Amino acid sequence: VQLQASGGGLVQPGGSLRLSCVTSGFTLDDYATGWFRQAPGKEREEVLCVSDSDLYHGDFERGRLLISRDSSKNTVYLQMNSVNVDDTAVYYCAAGSGKCSDYPEGRSIPYWGEGTQVTVSS
Repeated sequence: VQLQASGGGLVQPGGSLRLSCVTSGFTLDDYATGWFRQAPGKEREEVLCVSDSDLYHGDFERGRLLISRDSSKNTVYLQMNSVNVDDTAVYYCAAGSGKCSDYPEGRSIPYWGEGTQVTVSS
């Protein structure tokens, strides 16, 4: 199993960014896949997770950050809209068989990609 996150960069407050996570070695429909982030000096935070059975939404305004997946491309996306400085973090994608609720706060989720840095600044 491999996951490769990309798409990070510098974005202005109020702007948009889409992160991609290309996966291999498993079938997306059979796995929970999620996005996590860690800001400097803060603990890792679960942003969004999706599986065939459930969806986890982190503590932020609904609709501002969106997760989607394209099984034909083995890719999971994180669409970030109306970003603000609090979105500055390293973003990671992760996956595990089953449902998002099997991995509360990402604990025990087995497969992780390397992070991609998102910096929100004017």
